[in-house]
Amino acid sequence: MSEIPAKATESEDPSGGARARIAGALASDAAKARGTAHDGLADGEGTAEDAMWQSSPPGSIYDYIKVASFSIGPDGLVDQWSLRAEQIFGIPADRAVGMDPIEAFIDPDLRERGQRKMAEILDGREWTGVVPFRMPDPVPGGGRGERGLAEVYVMPTRSLEGENAAVCIVVDVRTLRSIETDLAASQAIFGQSPFGFLLIDPDLRVRRANERFASVFGGTPDDHRGKGVHDYLPRPEADRVSATLRRVLETGDSITDMHVTGFVPGSDERRHWSINLYRVHSGTGRPIGIAWLGTDITARRAAAREAAAARRNLALLNEAGARIGNSLDLETTARELLDVVVPGFCDLATVDLYQGLLAGDETPPGLADGSAELRRVAFSSAVSDAPYSATGAPVAVGAVHHFPFNSPCADALRTARPQSIPGEEGGLVQSTLAIPMVAHDTVVGLAQFSRTKGSEPFGDRDRDLAVELAARAAVCIDNARLYRREHERALILQRSLLPPGDPVASGLDIACRYLPGNASTDRPSEVGGDWFDVIELPGHRTALVVGDVMGRGLRAAVAMGELRTAVRTLALLDLEPAEVLSALDEIARGLGTPGGVQQATRAARRPREADLSEVYLATCVYAVYDSVTRRCTFANAGHLPPVLVEPGEPALMLDVPPGMPLGVGGEPFEEVEVDLPEGALLALYTDGLVESRDHPLDEGLQAFVGALTDPSSPLEDVCDHVLNTLDTHHGEDDIALLMARVQGLPADSVGDWTLPREPRSVGRAREYARGRLLSWDLEPLVDTTELLVSELVTNALRYGEGEIRLRLLLDRTLVCEVWDAGLVQPRRRRARDTDEGGRGLQLVGLLSAAWGSRRTPRGKTVWFELPLPDGETGLTDPAEALLSLF
Repeated sequence: MSEIPAKATESEDPSGGARARIAGALASDAAKARGTAHDGLADGEGTAEDAMWQSSPPGSIYDYIKVASFSIGPDGLVDQWSLRAEQIFGIPADRAVGMDPIEAFIDPDLRERGQRKMAEILDGREWTGVVPFRMPDPVPGGGRGERGLAEVYVMPTRSLEGENAAVCIVVDVRTLRSIETDLAASQAIFGQSPFGFLLIDPDLRVRRANERFASVFGGTPDDHRGKGVHDYLPRPEADRVSATLRRVLETGDSITDMHVTGFVPGSDERRHWSINLYRVHSGTGRPIGIAWLGTDITARRAAAREAAAARRNLALLNEAGARIGNSLDLETTARELLDVVVPGFCDLATVDLYQGLLAGDETPPGLADGSAELRRVAFSSAVSDAPYSATGAPVAVGAVHHFPFNSPCADALRTARPQSIPGEEGGLVQSTLAIPMVAHDTVVGLAQFSRTKGSEPFGDRDRDLAVELAARAAVCIDNARLYRREHERALILQRSLLPPGDPVASGLDIACRYLPGNASTDRPSEVGGDWFDVIELPGHRTALVVGDVMGRGLRAAVAMGELRTAVRTLALLDLEPAEVLSALDEIARGLGTPGGVQQATRAARRPREADLSEVYLATCVYAVYDSVTRRCTFANAGHLPPVLVEPGEPALMLDVPPGMPLGVGGEPFEEVEVDLPEGALLALYTDGLVESRDHPLDEGLQAFVGALTDPSSPLEDVCDHVLNTLDTHHGEDDIALLMARVQGLPADSVGDWTLPREPRSVGRAREYARGRLLSWDLEPLVDTTELLVSELVTNALRYGEGEIRLRLLLDRTLVCEVWDAGLVQPRRRRARDTDEGGRGLQLVGLLSAAWGSRRTPRGKTVWFELPLPDGETGLTDPAEALLSLF
């Protein structure tokens, strides 16, 4: 300022009128400092008796503006210096007292005018004005001090001696302007804020509200003064908010994004707000209330719920894709659907499938009207384990029922459209969705999803989600149904190819087990290609066969059937075990070739790069047991080794060369002969018995060998013990087990003679046969046996070579064998009426139950078989048989 005004007017007041109020309030403080308080009361409105002395409470305006006082003596020097003056000017009292204020605080170019004003003041004249000043140098002789602007109010006084003096009240104008700016900013923030703004006093009453808050809750901002949170919120919510306000007031910890729920006047819609709370302090740091800043988040909460519902539905669909359909079992798939939806989507759920589809029918009766029989295959509840039905009487899991024709569930089945069913009055269920399970345009059942009262009702989004979940489960259930049907058909085919009933063999006690792969396990299972067979051979010999076609499914079962038929055919040719496997190898290679075995033979001449995708591979062990010698000949094509248990000895795996699997070709098969003692136990098996995903092959083989500890027990008990001991319930592969106990023919059941090569041997052979049959009490067979023995011995004399051997074997049938060293096989032919010969083999065929010939290492054997007389089976009269030839 260039000059000091003599008298400041109201319009010139830079403090906006606050100066007069401040000066009047502080006059008594200055007078008290000089001991002249009576002068300060002279201009008051009341008398001394009416005056009430009290200190200003903390938090008044004096905490924010800088007001100081000092006094000037008759000499124009400072004689009193207040603590506030020390704070404003930064000069302690011991230094300030005695200073000339004009020389100390006024710039040199304004000192002359200041001296004139000082003279006027000391003459008893009041003065008010705005004075620029500078701080005295902190250090005498130092640089210039800080500059400022002060509003000064000078009041004349008198000293005790009656001399003129003055009291000066000083206000820092910069602080006033800062307060003015802060007030304007605070008013703008409070009044123009788009959020609800409240100032709450320590009594938790509204001290001030802004326009935004009033626009929501009605009235003007002044109408809300003195109200509490219970005037705006429901009681439970108001109690919670009040406790939070007290905590903020006591601790000073701010609260951010506290969600509050309530209603606004004139609306029943529930509203949601996000509240921020923080404690407000005075200039001295004393808590004076709480600031409340609220934002309406009702729309945001609704959008968040929609987004959360969308995420939940997506997660539910992802979970359904991962959990539904892991099993090819109908009931398991239905339970997987309910495990997904309860309790994440609904509180109760059931699945009903058409009984006809479960029974294997393609189209169940009554499908068109929705009233066909259904079976409840799954139920799940988050509130109760008891059978429950939201649309009628309770139905237990596994029970067969049907819906009435006019019921919503029948309508859903009939139209293949979802139906919403409200809950019964007073019941537990709020609403139910009846969703038809549609797969490949076919309704396979009905899924019901229910929510109890108190839960959120089903919406359109929930209905669409339920339809999608039911459709996914329906496809998996239909696939499981088709798989079950194909599995049952393949299993029927496979069982039809296995030996019917309990196999019977000469000189052996047989027991067998076959366990198909279980379709009800968690892992998908198909029928396999495991098989076993017991084939009776001439001479009271028996062929034992166990094999496994690699692969699963119907094709493997068909290939197994073809190989089993081939084995039986080759066995009847009485080939050696190695020859049987070699022929099977050719047949197996032909199974994967359109042209059959011949085409496979041609393909074998081509390079090894031929396509092997259609080659059928199989493993097989083929054993021939002779009950007379108790000798067993083994040949193996890549199969697991047989296990032998001799009496009094531990079980051991026979060292049979494994060879290559059938279908590979190019490698010969070796034979191993083993003499089996009486009472020995022989076990043949497939890999499903000793191998699974959880148990390696070596471990399974050792467990199998360890389970065969008591070979003297009944074979049926031994089989059961093995299956119970080993892990046979994994259901991953078929299991075939064939066990045989050796029971050789007694010596007195065998007649064996060697005949010289001379005509008299024919008669001698008849005598040997008659004598042995009479010793066996088989007199009814004597005549037939003598006739047939003479025919075979005569043929051996005429067409054979070397010595002749005659052998009679008695077991379940009577077998006669004639051995010679000739290699020419007898051939039966039809003799003409004029032929003198050629009827011997025809006679053998007529009188015997079976006959044939086989090669031996030293020639051939011609044999015939006669049934034992049992009183029911009649024997053919030799005379009639002879006459029938002519």
